[in-house]
Amino acid sequence: MNRRSILSGLALLIALSPSSWAVEPVVPQIFQSDGRDLVAVKRRLAVGDATLTAAVADLRKRADEELKAEPLTIVNKPLAPPSGDKHDYVSMAPYFWPDPTKPDGLPYIRRDGRVNPERNKYDRPLLGKMSQAVGTLGLAYYLTDDERYAAHAAKLLRVWFLEPATRMNPNLNYAQFIRGINDGRGIGIIDSVSLLSVVDGIGMIHGSPAWTPADHAGMTAWFREYLTWLRTSKNGKDEAAAANNHGSWYDVQVATFALFVGEDDAYVKKLLEEAKTKRIARQIEPDGRQPLELKRTKAFDYSQTNLRALFALATLGDRVGVDLWRYETADGRSIRKALDWLIPFATGEKKWEHEQITGLRGASLATLLRRAAVAYHDEHYERLVDKLSGLRETGTMNLLFPNPR
Repeated sequence: MNRRSILSGLALLIALSPSSWAVEPVVPQIFQSDGRDLVAVKRRLAVGDATLTAAVADLRKRADEELKAEPLTIVNKPLAPPSGDKHDYVSMAPYFWPDPTKPDGLPYIRRDGRVNPERNKYDRPLLGKMSQAVGTLGLAYYLTDDERYAAHAAKLLRVWFLEPATRMNPNLNYAQFIRGINDGRGIGIIDSVSLLSVVDGIGMIHGSPAWTPADHAGMTAWFREYLTWLRTSKNGKDEAAAANNHGSWYDVQVATFALFVGEDDAYVKKLLEEAKTKRIARQIEPDGRQPLELKRTKAFDYSQTNLRALFALATLGDRVGVDLWRYETADGRSIRKALDWLIPFATGEKKWEHEQITGLRGASLATLLRRAAVAYHDEHYERLVDKLSGLRETGTMNLLFPNPR
């Protein structure tokens, strides 16, 4: 019996039960996971499924903390970017440091994998916090129907994106600048991967009275402008041409934002079809290695980072009829092969022979394994989830990507 049959059977049992829902849960318009899975989770919670109780309790705890936070904005920075407009996003390249051989430290030099704390002076931490808060609050609202969560998420979104005095301009012209070298670069577009949580958060609060049609229209307009910038700017074109995880995440963003603003599925379908040869075939070796990520000082982490992007593309492919999960080149390159190559290092069966300056955490592979268990209907991956994470039915993973068993 496949996963959809299991979920359909569960839905039927609940529908026939005396405690069935009076109103059928609406499938949320989300892109990084399957909205139908959230409907199934909400049904399970409605009938008292104890296996998800801890996960929701933890989610509510985090959402309650977010309720205490004031809205964030990028306009309070001490200095404006070269444009003179504090509404423009600015971030510093994380792995660049002062040159100790130069009196003024300029130009900065690269130390891969080692984050310069100067970066925290700029907008990247704020963007991350805002996006995470919207995602957490959105999920909490959808699963609990607590209007406080939707109202606060809506407030955060209006301040960051919509209100004229505080809104962010829809560009990343000054993302990941390097002191003494440039004012921004295409690589900086990786910063807006955080906005994927924003888009899904919007989908999860969409049914709330706190999120008005005017709010939604405003956000759609903002992302439409940002999507145009991604496609037409020099920085955007540079990132689209990146061969490593940066190019993969660029594709995820463009495809997601195009679907969010309502573009024709044909555009996204073409982009994902091209990802077969442009990303999977070029980034993954026949044995599953990802050479461009293995060059990094955190090679295990970056191998996962790129694979998460490819899994995200495969999830988007499910929406438009492009099967990246099972795409394989003639010599065996595939995203499943890339995952299988990482597994013995995560479990400790093999010793990691590449650089990993922060230590290797095998448990970090758990979410990819859960997604593989679902996509490939293979319980071997689910057994590895139990072995690596020890989370079982707790954690956000089990809400967004529920155990098909």
